[in-house]
Amino acid sequence: MSLEDRVKMLQGKKEDLEKILENEENRPLPDNISIHDLKRQKLAIKDEIERLSHP
Repeated sequence: MSLEDRVKMLQGKKEDLEKILENEENRPLPDNISIHDLKRQKLAIKDEIERLSHP
């Protein structure tokens, strides 16, 4: 897998997490633990994309 492919895959995962996070936040009784975990995952992916994009 090329570096560009890896970054695209990570961006796709980040977008998926954003959708899941938005759905969770808009529920009548959102699960704050899930929200926190999703945000943590999203941040980790963002950091990985940054690391790969700017060596």
